[in-house]
Amino acid sequence: MNDSTKKAEGTIDYMALVNKLNELPEGWEEALETVKITNSVGDEVEVEKKAYDAYLKLKEDLEKNDGIYLELDSARRSVEAQQKIMDDFTEKYGADYAAKTVATPGFSEHHTGLALDLYFILDGKEVYYNEDLVQHPDVWKKIHAKLADYGFILRYLEGREYITGYCYEPWHIRYIDDVDIAKEIMTKDITFEEYLGQAKQTDVKIDLGKSEKYTEEQLNEAVIQLKCKFATFAGAELESIRYAGDDQINEDGEILFLMDFRGGDAGDTGDTVIEPGKENKDYQWWLKMNDDGGWEITNFGY
Repeated sequence: MNDSTKKAEGTIDYMALVNKLNELPEGWEEALETVKITNSVGDEVEVEKKAYDAYLKLKEDLEKNDGIYLELDSARRSVEAQQKIMDDFTEKYGADYAAKTVATPGFSEHHTGLALDLYFILDGKEVYYNEDLVQHPDVWKKIHAKLADYGFILRYLEGREYITGYCYEPWHIRYIDDVDIAKEIMTKDITFEEYLGQAKQTDVKIDLGKSEKYTEEQLNEAVIQLKCKFATFAGAELESIRYAGDDQINEDGEILFLMDFRGGDAGDTGDTVIEPGKENKDYQWWLKMNDDGGWEITNFGY
């Protein structure tokens, strides 16, 4: 399985934060030491060496004690490879799903080689695609319970999209090379951003009201989309999101959500109204459902 190893001088910071607001640190690739393997479906996967060694121990534990056979779907990706994934996901699942799931090239944790996407073999068959993987919560529960023992954390937690910028991904784990810190993060059920003091968890109130046009599931999907975008508002603390109602749907078929949050800035949005420490009330978000049934944010601001 192991067919090549890349070595370079220098060291990497296993606690480095790479997300929608933090780019891959300069000089990272020159200091990275990686291993390339071939998975069960014939794809080549490149992984940071220590992360791969830890993964093998996790894999052995799960196979021996739980009968779960892990495989690596992907790990390190170049900026070019990340762009291709973004394009492919947009074509297959729609722009909304891609925005919730795939990182902007240059800002992907997968560039580090420390982020691993898992799949598993069940009853002799690969459970490989995202839509199939989420159908096995009991399997993921067993996997997640052992991550910290080998220096891994679950990276994108359910309901914490407004912090991480991504929807829940049970398959995406992150190596931090410190079992004690990993156990603290997993035991406290916090995100990596929270542990590093880069974000604060808040009690977000969601009000979907009543709609005759959209189901609760559809409106919840819209909320997740808004949360993922909100994660790019550096330093902001989300307080509430509420659907404005069917009577606010405009002539273009766009629906309106209103958001309350404190402080932060709007990143690349150019919205100068947002100021650090400011209490923002009734911040507007307009969304439209595309042909695939997903939501796209069409406009936001005051």
